[in-house]
Amino acid sequence: MTGVLGDAAVRDGAASATSDRLRVDEVRDESDGVRSLRLTGLAGQRLADWEPGAHLEIVLPSGLVRHYSLCGDPEDHSGYRIAVLREPNSRGGSAELHDAIGQGAELTVRAPRNHFALRPASSYLFIAGGVGITPILPMIVAAQRRSIPWRLVYGGRSRASMAFRERLAALGPDHVEIVPEDERGLPDLAGAIAAAPNGLIYACGPEGLLRAVESETDAQGRRADLNIERFSAATDSSPAATVAAFEVELRRTGQVLAVAEDTSILEVVRQVLPGVASSCEEGFCGTCETRVLGGTPDHRDSLLSQEERAACDTMMICVSRAAGGRLILDL
Repeated sequence: MTGVLGDAAVRDGAASATSDRLRVDEVRDESDGVRSLRLTGLAGQRLADWEPGAHLEIVLPSGLVRHYSLCGDPEDHSGYRIAVLREPNSRGGSAELHDAIGQGAELTVRAPRNHFALRPASSYLFIAGGVGITPILPMIVAAQRRSIPWRLVYGGRSRASMAFRERLAALGPDHVEIVPEDERGLPDLAGAIAAAPNGLIYACGPEGLLRAVESETDAQGRRADLNIERFSAATDSSPAATVAAFEVELRRTGQVLAVAEDTSILEVVRQVLPGVASSCEEGFCGTCETRVLGGTPDHRDSLLSQEERAACDTMMICVSRAAGGRLILDL
């Protein structure tokens, strides 16, 4: 299952447009390059419930929309905590949050959504790389509260770059293995997976780590147990799928739009509905997820599971297309 953000039970992005103004009431440096922000209601109100794996969509003052995993305590209804890695090669969101957003700033935040939910299991193996630790933290809290056995393998470039390292190390070596690459090399994924023969595996981090986890779970016959969240589009060495023109019907407006071979649904829809939200535009964040009312999508995202794709209920209109002549969308 692959995941890559009101009511935390809302599964599809098309169903959640609720937004609130929240205030940054705390800013903390968690490691070299990683800063966390705690967001609270302007009037101190109780915030919407959420479950481990959920993320927030934040509308930055520049107008950029970005999504960040919730890394606080799901039972803390007074505030949300996110952690942001400053990415030198990003498209501006992380730099804006690091440089322009401080304590007291107000942000528009859309209700939590979850594409990476923690499913019931007899035990958990958590694998995190770098800032991929953020969605894993609430999962560890949940496993501890439920007295479910768990283990974490946490890799990073160096100890100084690994956010929440000291907090995790305090949980003990029986539960947490911290693997700074400059000291120990890469994590022993084969050994970690072999030592956890039962239960589920949750992994989040850079693409290289996730590809290695996928390869090792394939080799050990554990792919069905694997749940992944990506922070970038998955690489794909398979031949490109056929690209053909098709039509999109917008059910709410009654308009029928032509989507050419070299144009995305999102681009075409924005010509008549310029306010349609998107963020990554590569099919991994879920911001543009839209309900499908008719037709068969040709899914090309890195987010939906095979079961979710088979249901044909929603699609990512930034990258996915139509498997037939026309799609009917709830727009």
